[in-house]
Amino acid sequence: MSGAATMEQIAEASPRFKARIAGAFQLLEALTATFGQVIVLDRLVVAGNAMATAANILGHERLFWLGFASSLIGVAFHIAWALLMYELLKPVNRSLSSLAVFFILVGCAIQALTSLLYLAPLLILQSGNSLSAFTPEQLQALALMFLKLNAYAFNIDLVFFGLWCVLTGYLIFRSTFLPRVLGVLLAISGLGFVTYLYPPLAYHLFFPYIAVASALGEIPLELWLIVMGVNVERWKEQASTAGERRSQRAMHS
Repeated sequence: MSGAATMEQIAEASPRFKARIAGAFQLLEALTATFGQVIVLDRLVVAGNAMATAANILGHERLFWLGFASSLIGVAFHIAWALLMYELLKPVNRSLSSLAVFFILVGCAIQALTSLLYLAPLLILQSGNSLSAFTPEQLQALALMFLKLNAYAFNIDLVFFGLWCVLTGYLIFRSTFLPRVLGVLLAISGLGFVTYLYPPLAYHLFFPYIAVASALGEIPLELWLIVMGVNVERWKEQASTAGERRSQRAMHS
């Protein structure tokens, strides 16, 4: 079966199936991004110690490559999740749903950039003669600097993700086919991520406030989508109402 035919089948699938696939992609994105950007780097990076960090990266090269691949695959899962949520929520408000998907796609582009910054330290440390003008200590410091840039880029990604969460939470609250409480919790989670506009504040609030808000906002939505999906009849009713409104506006324009 061709890729185009597969995408067409997904587009024509029932709202409940789309919701369950969206929940599955949400889970996969969380697992891959967390493994690559949090678990692997927490194990290898020694804060403020460029020499020890370089030794860890070179001594665990396979793990570092696995973290890079996991981080990059997470971007693909994130895009799929975002587009499926757009398909589900556009009957609520097409304009806000489009704005939400714009925010998350910008965030995904930044998330992809973090993967490039993620790989840079290993390339620097294995540069050989191409960077022979630098001393080993300078190369180690440069590698650590790229890891810091990766962290700051990931923070920017979290800001756009937070904006998506706020808008998507509002759309869920206004929908008739998903529990409103899921929208409220997701919006609160999003406000926590927006604090990464000023990382020192976000770091101070992360435990327990942002971490708890994130868990309460994302995990229930993820489980609801996978297990329950959406109320198909109410989704169709809201989609039909939205279609009628667009038709009326087109007639009067």
